[in-house]
Formats: sequence, C-alpha cells, structure tokens
Amino acid sequence: MTIRNWVKFFLMCMLIGGAVTGIAGIFVRWNFFQPYLAAGQLGEFFAAFGWMILLGCTMSVIAQAGFFAYLTLHQVGVGIFRTLTLWNWVQMLLVVILLVDLVVFRFAPSAHGARDWLFYIGLLVFLVSAAIATAIKKVQLTGKKHVLVPAIFFMIVITSLEWIIALMGRQGNIDTYVALLLFPLIAVNAYQLLLLPKYNSKSDADRKKLEERRKERKLEQKNKSRNANA
Repeated sequence: MTIRNWVKFFLMCMLIGGAVTGIAGIFVRWNFFQPYLAAGQLGEFFAAFGWMILLGCTMSVIAQAGFFAYLTLHQVGVGIFRTLTLWNWVQMLLVVILLVDLVVFRFAPSAHGARDWLFYIGLLVFLVSAAIATAIKKVQLTGKKHVLVPAIFFMIVITSLEWIIALMGRQGNIDTYVALLLFPLIAVNAYQLLLLPKYNSKSDADRKKLEERRKERKLEQKNKSRNANA
C-alpha cells in the first residue's frame, strides 16, 4: 500500500471509530448526556460528545494495530502449519477457546444475576453475529470460500483481545464502557477486513500510473536531447 492510500485508510478508520462511538455513546450513556440537555448546558454536552469521539478514534488506532498484527500472524500461522486448511482448523479451535474464556473468566466474575448474564450474552451474540456477517460478506467480495475462517477468527479473537481493555476493568460503570467500546472495534475491524483490498488495488493502480509518468518523462528527455543534438 502506498503512503497516500495508507493515510486515507488510517483516517477513514479513525472517522468510523469516532463517529460510531459518538453516536453509540449518546444511546449507551444517555443518563450521562441527558442532564446537560435538560439544563441547557450545550457546551458541556458537546464537550462530552467530543470525548466520546476521541475515545472512538483511540479505539480505531488499537483496532488498526490489531489488524496489521493479525496479517503478520496469519502468514506465520500458514508457514508453521504448512497448509491453509490445517491453520484454519487451528483458528477455529482458538475461536472456541476464546469464547469459553470470555464466558468463564471475563463475564462470570462480573455477572451477579440474570440481568448481568443477559447483558453479557447479548454482547457476545452481537460479536459473533457481526463476525459471521462480515466473514460472509468477505467471501462474497473475494469469491474465495477459504477466507471465511480467517475472517471469523479475526473478527472474534482479535476484536476480543482489543476489547480486553474494557473487560478487565472493575469500576462501577465499567459495563457501560464494555458495551460502548465493542461498537467501534467491530465497525473498524469490519471496514478494515472488507476494504483493505480496495486500497491495495488503488495503490497498485497509482504505482502503475507513476511508472508510466516516469517512462513518459524519460522519453521526453530523450527526445529533447535528440532534438538538441540534431
């Protein structure tokens, strides 16, 4: 990917992360925003909204780091297990282990009743559903069925590792951030997974155009030299 397209990719991910967190924050943390509106404190309201956007931008950077780390991990995994099929089975095993870990070691210690379990299981269902939907879309875009498992692995395992920042918290309102931070991570990771090939193709096209310009310049210089010597 060229630097120009990488910058566009980076900024677009930040825009998505910030926008999704800002909008989701109003709904998830309505009890926090509502008093400002009721009191007519628009400055405080927009300051809080800006904080939500900044938080989303930060999570988008974490998501991008996780994405490029996975690209490296995927190549290493294929190299170690020799075949993509075997590596896919390993990835599915890791997905199962990760889901068990979330339920047993992340959700269970914080769940103190049926309402808490409903909340956490709802988030888990949302994560898995979004992962499957994104993976299916990836298969449709590429026409390659073997990308289904890596896409599911990335959307569930890598997103959960990025989400661990909120899951490890123990503050009184941590459940709010557990829910809130999941939205930008899923949105940014889905965008990266689905749109990266587009940016790579654009980079290839840009490189070809640049090479053609260089050839044209060299040809023009040769023609000028010939005319000067004639």
